[in-house]
Amino acid sequence: MAAISASQVKELRERTGLGMMECKKALTEAGGDIDVAIENLRKSSGLKAAKKAGRTAAEGTVVTRVADDGSYGVMVEINSETDFVSRDDNFKEFATRIGDAFFAAKSEDVAAVMAGDLETAREQLVQKIGENIGVRRSVVVEAGEGGVVGEYVHGGRIGVLTVLKGGNAEVAKDVAMHVAAINPAVARPEDMPQEQLDEEKAIILAQPDMAGKPENIAEKMVQGRLKKYLAENSLTEQPFVKDPNQSVAEFVKAAGGEVLAFTRFEVGEGIEKEEVDFAKEVMEQAKRS
Repeated sequence: MAAISASQVKELRERTGLGMMECKKALTEAGGDIDVAIENLRKSSGLKAAKKAGRTAAEGTVVTRVADDGSYGVMVEINSETDFVSRDDNFKEFATRIGDAFFAAKSEDVAAVMAGDLETAREQLVQKIGENIGVRRSVVVEAGEGGVVGEYVHGGRIGVLTVLKGGNAEVAKDVAMHVAAINPAVARPEDMPQEQLDEEKAIILAQPDMAGKPENIAEKMVQGRLKKYLAENSLTEQPFVKDPNQSVAEFVKAAGGEVLAFTRFEVGEGIEKEEVDFAKEVMEQAKRS
């Protein structure tokens, strides 16, 4: 029997969306013939999941886990095609299992954590529910010496992990809640990327009231507006949602802490959803029938 090459497995995976081991097994049974392997897979339940692999999964949920001592936290995004499925008990149980697995592995490597039983469970869930299900991303956040990680998930769709130096878990959670609600760009003003500041400066200089201003006056105006921009977009400088009379930094400082960082996941962010014209789709199907 001819040996199955990695390139054959890769091609079958790309054409079917199935897992590596399943593709290798199918190729072995088909004597290395990819077309025969696909035909055989079409006769089995395994390809049902693969047929849906190309459909956009931009709904779903975010799960978080934080160590009892607050030393580290893990956050994972699990996607489905529709919000209806994201509220299904089977999907929720799968998401819980995924969160536990990534927390135990303390890993951001989705492929490595999902290999084996979890990938099998995902494929079985796809077959049962009839939608594409996927684990999109994971992050591990370390508190560091003297630090604490906080967590907050809003409605299952927005998850936040915060890192404080000092303070406590409750304060860290309150800050995470603020991040979920306000969505700051960076944790501290000094964290803002220079290219983003340069872009904002260009926008300010292009504003009508800057025209004809002497260079020194224009620069002072730019710096003033950049300072305001940083205050509005930096977590530490924003008015705290629970008490707008103090900034987030002041709230944390009062509890003996300091804001270091945060990570925010929102379900489906950055995924381009396919717009489906159902009327056109029905007409095309009618023409083919």
